[in-house]
Amino acid sequence: MAQSAYIKFVTGSTVAALTLEELKERLLHYREQLALTAKQLGWEYDEAGFPYTIETKPEGEGKWFYLKGINPLYKYIVIGVGNEQKQEEERHYVQVVLPDDATHGDKSKGNEFCKYLGKLLKAELHLFNGRIMYFNPRK
Repeated sequence: MAQSAYIKFVTGSTVAALTLEELKERLLHYREQLALTAKQLGWEYDEAGFPYTIETKPEGEGKWFYLKGINPLYKYIVIGVGNEQKQEEERHYVQVVLPDDATHGDKSKGNEFCKYLGKLLKAELHLFNGRIMYFNPRK
């Protein structure tokens, strides 16, 4: 059974919603940061840190895209955006899905990407194992 993690935008988040293009830009920025770290360390870490290519399919246009692994340790991760009604207010979220045949490497990278995005966007992160991490400022 596929597993999902959610990055939910709540009061105090840096953005109220995110489009797929903005999400792709954030992932590409993450990959660029890894490349700069790799350059400083003198080690080709960027490919190990982000071992995926960003792919789209016609049926997912505007709804989701997926990260396709570039080596056998990683297969793919599906990422999409959506919204839900909660107590008469609309909340937007990013959903990260590990398909049935995803590897342990995919789950590790999925957690890593979710934590990065959650911290960057000051969002509420619901991990694959059901635990919740709060990066948003709360009183």
